[in-house]
Amino acid sequence: MSEISRRAFGGLVGGGAVTAVAGSAGAASAAEAAPAERPFRARTASTAGKRPNLLVILGDDLGWADLSSYGAPHIKTPNLDRLARQGVRFTDAYSGSATCSPTRFSLYTGRYPGRTKGGLAEPIANRTQGLDPNHPTLASLLKKAGYSTALIGKWHCGWLPDYSPTKSGWDEFFGNHGGVLEYFSKLGQLGDYDLYEGDAEYQDLRYYTNVLTERAVEYVSREHDRPWLLNLNFTTPHWPWLAEDDEETGAEIAAKIRAAKSQAEVSNALNHYDGGSVAKYTEMVQSLDAAVGEVLAALRRSGQEEHTLVYFASDNGGERWSYLWPLSGEKFVLQEGGIRVPTIVRWPHRIDGHQVSHEPNFSPDWTATFLEVAGARPDPAYPLDGTSLAGYLLRGEALPERDLFWRVRANRALRRGNWKYYQDSTGKDHLYDLGADLREQADLAPDKPELLAELKASWEKTASSLLPYPQQPS
Repeated sequence: MSEISRRAFGGLVGGGAVTAVAGSAGAASAAEAAPAERPFRARTASTAGKRPNLLVILGDDLGWADLSSYGAPHIKTPNLDRLARQGVRFTDAYSGSATCSPTRFSLYTGRYPGRTKGGLAEPIANRTQGLDPNHPTLASLLKKAGYSTALIGKWHCGWLPDYSPTKSGWDEFFGNHGGVLEYFSKLGQLGDYDLYEGDAEYQDLRYYTNVLTERAVEYVSREHDRPWLLNLNFTTPHWPWLAEDDEETGAEIAAKIRAAKSQAEVSNALNHYDGGSVAKYTEMVQSLDAAVGEVLAALRRSGQEEHTLVYFASDNGGERWSYLWPLSGEKFVLQEGGIRVPTIVRWPHRIDGHQVSHEPNFSPDWTATFLEVAGARPDPAYPLDGTSLAGYLLRGEALPERDLFWRVRANRALRRGNWKYYQDSTGKDHLYDLGADLREQADLAPDKPELLAELKASWEKTASSLLPYPQQPS
């Protein structure tokens, strides 16, 4: 495969392939009417202007190909597809880890999850674990630089009384502390009610995606006297598999949670192993798309669209009902399906639309990027592990050569250029050329032992600087 065709492959399995996959004349007409994606090129003539608002939106367990602009043949996401057309669609973007809370640690701190004790939980599952309130965060650093800060939705970096967004730099919080909840009753993974405004319980038994959308619309519609950061973290399409008209099924799950006599029984109820379907999952993803559309429409009506940088991604790869083709693996593992995520960025004042980028990047890079475009400085005592993409996006600079690093208990992975080093749960090392083998099936470890050793040594050097995992009870 030529270098050009390798680089283009990511784009082909994304938006460029939707018409072919769907086989729809209507889709073909729409594709012909809209300008085709072109390789990313910075609009270097732009003037800096005022500091942007930052609208950072996360889907939950949304797979890389779950959007129609990334190739899903059966899921229609017109609002997120429009966002991609108005900005840049990234084909080679990754989450900071393969599960919820470690990725959130990496995005909130700009550092590998293993830099902090709370980030070692994969994911956080009890009240003893959380993000140290003394650790600098994206919110606390932006707040110091004059930004208003808010987090709406899923926090998943610790429970009260010790942990909360309001203890880590966010002026406002409305959402859930845990990693999962039943969408109507708001009963969460510890078996208790988990919807809060600030640090006080807030009663609302409506469908959670709609509740969060309503709050986000209110926030962006306000009269703001300074730039703002809004972290908008949906739980959609994370299990339990419930759409807006599934209140009866939700009540059945809530009853199981209330009757549970152990944490395991609570978890089993929320995991919803006896529910869901491709059709139900499609409905949930499309409700996420509609929610994002409502928030973006409110932003446009407010007159702030031009000077707001919108970032959309998932917290990790998809699972169970997710559409991940052609990737292997899913949530929890460091194969591409577990960490490669749909990622879209729009900033009308500084970035042109109809563009696609194949530059590898991951969650901590975006923390560094947001800080730079906002004129905020990282805390020198807590150096970032991410590399700012601002020079690439705004000034046409080449990204420096660097490794992308991941560590979870069961796996290890490192990407350098198109090469990926991966160690599976049995301890076996693998080497893949992602430019030619996005599905990670052609293991080149036996053919390139020197390269494998080089990448493995780089992984081990970085891993040696992280906190060790606590020993698990035998």
